[in-house]
Amino acid sequence: MSLSYYLGCPQWQHAGWSGLLPPGSSPLERYSKVFNCVEGNTTFYAIPSQAQCTQWRTQVPDDFRFLLKFPRHITHDRVMAGVDLDVQAFLQVIAPLRDVLGPFLLQLPAAFGPEHLDRLWRFMDALPAPLTCTVEVRHHAFFSKGAAEKTLNRGLRQRNIARVCFDSRALFSAVPDTDIVRDAQRKKPRVPVHLLPVAAPPVIRYIGHPDLNANRPFLTAWVERVAGWIEGGRRPYVFMHMPDNSDGPALAALWSELLHERLAGVAPLSFNSDDAQMGLF
Repeated sequence: MSLSYYLGCPQWQHAGWSGLLPPGSSPLERYSKVFNCVEGNTTFYAIPSQAQCTQWRTQVPDDFRFLLKFPRHITHDRVMAGVDLDVQAFLQVIAPLRDVLGPFLLQLPAAFGPEHLDRLWRFMDALPAPLTCTVEVRHHAFFSKGAAEKTLNRGLRQRNIARVCFDSRALFSAVPDTDIVRDAQRKKPRVPVHLLPVAAPPVIRYIGHPDLNANRPFLTAWVERVAGWIEGGRRPYVFMHMPDNSDGPALAALWSELLHERLAGVAPLSFNSDDAQMGLF
């Protein structure tokens, strides 16, 4: 697909998406005919083989982007301390994807606080060019607008690193009346929406309300923001999450329709058929 920005989901396959995606030889190939980027959550939990990465590369077009997460044992278990060999091994495994890598998603645990910032700077500064990352923090000190947040933001600006904007407001506005919503609210952080202006492409992770139409007022401000970026020549990454991942394409379709209304030159998503498109709403 061709978009003037990047739009994706947190995964590239789900049983509920089967009738929505165009035909293809693999779930990833089918996904990449609709979306042009994906969150690489799979690498957070398990490191793939190099052969798997080679296969993934053959299944996506040249303008597709993977935003891979560093493995959990690097960011969460070791909190980026003494992980040089682990990082080198990981980068070697994913080498076949090098030309289709966006910034790495450096998702840090809530326990990563101001006292760990030196580890973050060393970690990012050691990444071989042109590889880079985008940083998602969850410690409350980085949302207090105090010294800790200023130090974090200053270090990111100096390195031209985007700070992931994690927007879970819609999710937490929902009544937790189902197991799926309760589970999502338990697992997702409830943090303020802080966006750090830098020259690097912005990264938005939006977690939706289970009622699709309830997302409209939350998405409106993002439509204006993303439209402004696109009009200014920037190419942001926008990821759409739902409490039930089977609903992810429907949220992405709603988002793309709203953006298309604001920017007529940005085409809405094209799914498998008109019937599939209708079934999203």
